[in-house]
Amino acid sequence: MTTLDQPNMLDSLIKDCIYHEYTKAADPIGSGAISQVPFAEFGSELHQTGSTRIIPLDISEQLGCRGPATSPALCANFVRILAGEDLATNFNATSQIFYVMSGSGRTEFDGMDICWNSGDFVVLPIGQETRHFAITDAALYLVHDQPLLQYLGVKADIQRFKPTLYTAENSLRELAKVRKEAESVNRNRISVLLANKEIDQTLTVTHTLWAMLGVLPKGAVQSPHRHQSVALDLILDCDPGCYTLVGTSISTNGKIINPTKVDWKPYSVFITPPGYWHAHYNESGSEAHLIPMQDAGLHTYLRTLDIKFS
Repeated sequence: MTTLDQPNMLDSLIKDCIYHEYTKAADPIGSGAISQVPFAEFGSELHQTGSTRIIPLDISEQLGCRGPATSPALCANFVRILAGEDLATNFNATSQIFYVMSGSGRTEFDGMDICWNSGDFVVLPIGQETRHFAITDAALYLVHDQPLLQYLGVKADIQRFKPTLYTAENSLRELAKVRKEAESVNRNRISVLLANKEIDQTLTVTHTLWAMLGVLPKGAVQSPHRHQSVALDLILDCDPGCYTLVGTSISTNGKIINPTKVDWKPYSVFITPPGYWHAHYNESGSEAHLIPMQDAGLHTYLRTLDIKFS
């Protein structure tokens, strides 16, 4: 390199450099440079009618990130597949999980043929193009971590775990066991966390994703709690009178201050932003079921989950 070339290289190396005084840049959310994860609801009408398609639950415009995205790290989707039809997906993701809200079918993935029915969970690592076939009209709730990889500017190329199938029969049996134990100790938080033997540090369904199947008994109140992972909550079944209160702070007696109320609706999804206190209530005459999915596998590994109960 000649001496004349060196100033040009120096200019290219420093042209994007800027400096911020600490107090003006230490809190980008507070200053408005980056947005908080907003509240959002997505109704079941999105997947109950229409053609075979994938329906991203997309708030990327509010997040200021490349879409589709439902949080900075995750993208949740409704998937509708009509009987006898198929749908191909190919995400740049380390993990994807889908819950079969209704219907039956199979998924071709990396040379495997995975059959599924209503109530099953299917969890997939990276692989080749994935193709979903419906035997009867099917609706899936699918979450993957492609937004995280897009932000990092990387491509997934290592399978961290093998494909897994959590059948409805097995999941409901384990939930019934937990419920029986809870009744003996008067515990109102009744749920099972899906986990994988290969993910032995975070005790989660994948190394980035966390998934729970829970029941909220009639008359139950689950006191406020919070965590730094986002929650993408799918409501399975409920009667009017089931709802969640969400807010940024709690009082000295453990009540959420100035909460936002989210009424539950069957087979609909709502976002609980990270760091927000939230409490679940069932004032109906029937029990209700829900499936929260979160990026808590990643947060647990980073030691940043910081879950707290009031």
